[in-house]
Amino acid sequence: MRHTINNEVYIMANAVDAIKTKRDINKMKNALHGRDQMMFILGVSLGLRISDLLTLRIGDLRGQTHLKLREGKTGKIRPIKLSKTVQLAAAKLVGLDDAYIFRSRKGVNKPISRVQAYNILKAAADRAGLDIAIGTHTLRKTFGYQLHAKGIDITRIMKIFGHSSEAQTLRYIGITAEEIEAAYEAIEV
Repeated sequence: MRHTINNEVYIMANAVDAIKTKRDINKMKNALHGRDQMMFILGVSLGLRISDLLTLRIGDLRGQTHLKLREGKTGKIRPIKLSKTVQLAAAKLVGLDDAYIFRSRKGVNKPISRVQAYNILKAAADRAGLDIAIGTHTLRKTFGYQLHAKGIDITRIMKIFGHSSEAQTLRYIGITAEEIEAAYEAIEV
């Protein structure tokens, strides 16, 4: 998250942005390949926390129309309808159903770490020329922002994320004062 103080821009630690344009989303997709591209596509399509995303197994998605996920943070069971994009991506998965989708290449039967996921996304953003604060949470925030941009009611997005208020969700997905002003400017009667 960027803050300007006395005309100087500061990026707040632990704060990341959503990728707001389709053009930038496509730049990221094109900067990634294979497993890493799959992580990005599923991350922005499912809106899961990175800890839940990385533990997905091939059988959780391949041939499925729904994902039944027990969230690691909340322990709640969350049913998720898989979009056509996710179903097409899942059809490309190769391996046994119990294999991790994002398995480590170190020869162990484990998923990649959060740190490795961050390194993958950061390097891709650099290759894509994106000038945003990026991290693993960028995937989830991008999901929420894109839902909002498509006109999905903020209350629904709030429920998906488990937030307690609409204001919290708007801050989370990065709706800025400038975007709110632009909405008012777009109205002409």
